[in-house]
Amino acid sequence: MKILKFLNEKFEITICVILLSVMSSLLAVQVFMRYVMKASLSWSEELARYIFIWLIYLGISYGASIMKHIKIEAALALFPKKIAPYVVIAGDVIFLGFSLFICGSGYGIVRRQLRLGQTSPAIGIPMWIVYAAPMVGFGLTALREIQTIRFRIGRLRRGSQEGEG
Repeated sequence: MKILKFLNEKFEITICVILLSVMSSLLAVQVFMRYVMKASLSWSEELARYIFIWLIYLGISYGASIMKHIKIEAALALFPKKIAPYVVIAGDVIFLGFSLFICGSGYGIVRRQLRLGQTSPAIGIPMWIVYAAPMVGFGLTALREIQTIRFRIGRLRRGSQEGEG
């Protein structure tokens, strides 16, 4: 149960911290090698780029998990207070649909990369690993959006029940 709680609350941020630490360390080593040792690493920038790509997509999922994805607060203020929660839920449903679309598109790209067998030039890692980042990130985002929608609907129901009683 503790593992599930950890995964639910801290999975994305933990992976993001690890990826950001590895990427920063890797770039620091590259700068040291280039300017102090006068010899650069041929693979470090490519690996840092791929780590950054994964960091971006997992960061989107983290933003969704803390309910902080992009929305326009000023536009939300234009709606009456009774309608605003429904507008927020509608926005979450649209974002869920977008996440599922990107996840499905990413799946097609990953399948194609698996068929082609393309590898990265400097490191030689299979490119499907890099192309899987949007699929995984938006798959996690879709799960987080489902959790968010359930939370908002539950809060809305509890609020209406409290108002009636």
